[in-house]
Amino acid sequence: MSRPAVIFSLALLVALVGIMAPSPATPAIRAASPVVASQIVPGSVNRTSVHLEATYRATLRLNWGTRAVRVTSTATVRNTSGGAIDRIELNTVAAVLGRMRLRFSTVDGVAAPATVSGQTITVPLGGNLPAGATTTVRIRYTARLRTGLGGSSWYYTKANGIANLYRWLPWISRARQFERPNYGDPFVTASSPHVRVRIVPDRRLDFATSGNRVAVDGLAQTFEARNVRDFTVTASPDFIRRTTTVGSIKVVGVARSAAIAARLRDEGARALRKLRRLLGPYPHATYRVVQSAGGYAMESPALSWLPFGLAPSSYRYLVTHETAHQWFYGIVGNDQAREPFTDEAAADFVTRYVLGAKRSSACAKSRLDRTIYQYSAGCYFEIIYIQGGNLLDRVRQRMGSTRFWNAMRSYVAAHRNDLVSTRTLLTWLDDATPLDLSGMFAPRFPRLF
Repeated sequence: MSRPAVIFSLALLVALVGIMAPSPATPAIRAASPVVASQIVPGSVNRTSVHLEATYRATLRLNWGTRAVRVTSTATVRNTSGGAIDRIELNTVAAVLGRMRLRFSTVDGVAAPATVSGQTITVPLGGNLPAGATTTVRIRYTARLRTGLGGSSWYYTKANGIANLYRWLPWISRARQFERPNYGDPFVTASSPHVRVRIVPDRRLDFATSGNRVAVDGLAQTFEARNVRDFTVTASPDFIRRTTTVGSIKVVGVARSAAIAARLRDEGARALRKLRRLLGPYPHATYRVVQSAGGYAMESPALSWLPFGLAPSSYRYLVTHETAHQWFYGIVGNDQAREPFTDEAAADFVTRYVLGAKRSSACAKSRLDRTIYQYSAGCYFEIIYIQGGNLLDRVRQRMGSTRFWNAMRSYVAAHRNDLVSTRTLLTWLDDATPLDLSGMFAPRFPRLF
């Protein structure tokens, strides 16, 4: 049965019940929300897109003792891709790491037979969503946090008195393999103009998230964020905060000890001061540098993770690198799985530039246009981060620092909240100088030049 027929049948059923059953139950039926006509039309185009505008409202229930997670999320999706789509692909690591069970999925209130493969939930729309039209996708799942830190477990775990929930909220994405043969990030997500998350724990917990807290109701807390590519949640019963300001921006260090919270605050403020001079305004009112359960340092919009047990000598570089990601991935997004150079090389170059920490690569010179799935664990960092960053530094030297940094600031401003490719970055730099940079790029990016 087509979606219009389903909607018509539901409306007819409600009308018949109202006529035929004037019982005590009737007022409840009449008080229910009316059936709203869906904008989905019959047909199939076998197409989806990541270029969709979605706002998210979610409730996250967390049992600290059992590590049980229950999520109900509603994505209101407007098709800004320029063509019709007939399915939506959502990303969540809970599908891979949390033994997720999908409880239900609906499209405009009608059950949709969603499928899960790897980290991707594919939701068929039951027809075509035309360009410019809007639909509402609702998902509920249950999962459980892990207790270890090995492999990729640290994304979605509870350890060392801290819970990590990274990419737990089903988010508009593209289907990408979760396999991580190295330290690459297998993600690509569009920016959302608004996210509202209500977190309901079973006991008192302190949360550090990508959003600002806007309400408290008993144990429950509600957070909101704007113009973010995901929404990270970190929780502990005994977080300590230390705060300072950089201009009008609040910088908060969050950790289980006052000394570490202060160190995270200071390093975050130091990095933010230096980087915004080079790259332009930081886009959020608050920046949180948070002690995570463990694993590796990780970027999120308005928040960075620094792992529990980190050596003091690593703080400055890691905080600066993750702060640089607020611009490269946070403001200017990219397919982190298919084109890691676009954010990782840019972030590491800027980090080493402000720290005076440039060095040579420990691996043989190699191409910079491969996916994360094509580099070895031993050389991914050395090629993408170090060799990629050194290439950008040579571009800076050829262009001159003033012209180069002007180009980088204009690149960030022009592509704010967009998804771009490696070609976008390289072409932008080439167009910003009368010099021909293609000779530098072609040997390292043979797929692009």
